[in-house]
Amino acid sequence: MARNDQKSSSLRRKLILAGVGFFFLVLLISSLFGKKGLIEIYQARRNYKSLQQEIERLEKQKSRLLREIEELEKNPWAMDGEARGKLWLMKPDEKVVIRKNEKNK
Repeated sequence: MARNDQKSSSLRRKLILAGVGFFFLVLLISSLFGKKGLIEIYQARRNYKSLQQEIERLEKQKSRLLREIEELEKNPWAMDGEARGKLWLMKPDEKVVIRKNEKNK
């Protein structure tokens, strides 16, 4: 009978160890791949950094555009230059000379 007690005790220990091992395995897998797991946190941080860079780029573009608007509002020659450069506008008595690029020949 002592032998049966040892076998059942040994089997019980093995089952408990297997249960604890399984629990930690499930815990490890869920902490890596589950919702708010390490992989998702890493991806969120990477996404956050790229969004921060996009925000910085857009803020620089915004400040450049605001400076350009301010310059166009205050300086009449700046508006004239923009109209000539971007829209190819010219005054009635002017002639426009277009040079071909040396590289395009």
